[in-house]
Amino acid sequence: MNDAAAPPAQSWKVTLPCTRAEAEALDGEIATFAAMDSPPVLMTSEAGGDDENAWRLDAYFEGKPDPAAIELLRSLVPSAADMQPQVELLPDEDWVTLSQQGLEPVTAGRFHVRNRPADPEEASHVNFLIEAGRAFGTGQHETTAGCLFMLDRMRRIGMRFGNVADVGTGTGLLAFAALHLWPRAYATASDIDPVAVEISGHNAIANGVVIGTGMGQVALYAAAGVDHPAIEQRAPYDLVIANILAGPLIELAPSLCAVIEEGGTLILAGLLREQADAVLAAYRAQGMRLAERADRGDWPTLRLRKRPRIGWKRPRRIDRNARGEAPGFGTL
Repeated sequence: MNDAAAPPAQSWKVTLPCTRAEAEALDGEIATFAAMDSPPVLMTSEAGGDDENAWRLDAYFEGKPDPAAIELLRSLVPSAADMQPQVELLPDEDWVTLSQQGLEPVTAGRFHVRNRPADPEEASHVNFLIEAGRAFGTGQHETTAGCLFMLDRMRRIGMRFGNVADVGTGTGLLAFAALHLWPRAYATASDIDPVAVEISGHNAIANGVVIGTGMGQVALYAAAGVDHPAIEQRAPYDLVIANILAGPLIELAPSLCAVIEEGGTLILAGLLREQADAVLAAYRAQGMRLAERADRGDWPTLRLRKRPRIGWKRPRRIDRNARGEAPGFGTL
């Protein structure tokens, strides 16, 4: 048996011309590719020259795109229907960073997320610096922004949490946001990709978030879902956030719900509008009920609550020697 690790997939870029209107319609749009295991990252930019209506679409693929993927890409820019796409193998560089260069800051609720140190902070917002890098979750995508809006809304209506888990964290951003809102909470952030966990650690330091297992700190783990002894030991959680994709969300329904406190809250994102019913069915089967839904374009954010079996069970500290009501509160 060969135990050697498989080499990483090579990165490819497909370029097509498009109009300015088509580029604006594609802002943050990857819904067409959401069913793929590794969806491409789409970027649009001005083509240059005197024609301000001339733009270009660059699609970054992890692995060589097949003809079907290229045809899907064509369908997004009808003006290029008769154009031959430029398909090129990229040098051995960080393709996620390349594709995310030049992203504009995003404001979601009280949060302002910038991807470049040179971008100005917003004095009236909570500022995070999440630089473009080897993991997703910079705040640009509608699903991440939707989660930030939902977290902000929950704090504004007075919801409190003492033990939070961000599953599939990407860059750590959602865990950092939750800790700002409830600074005396315990926070856990996990991702199946060890690189994402590494990047989350760097981002925590850059944003003044303390890494650790104590109150007001974030603990980082590489894990598939919640399949890690430390994550299970830190349960039950009164707030779990999972911004992944519909397929993994459905697969993870039993394990995610098992670590949630009775009466606890679950935020789901990463699914398309037409996938919401299937995802909800999987979680209703585990004793969850839909409390709120907010759609941003094709991407819904779902807030669910775990039905208590006997009344309301208050959140608990994760310290087994000093368990009691979690005093989670935050800043307004």
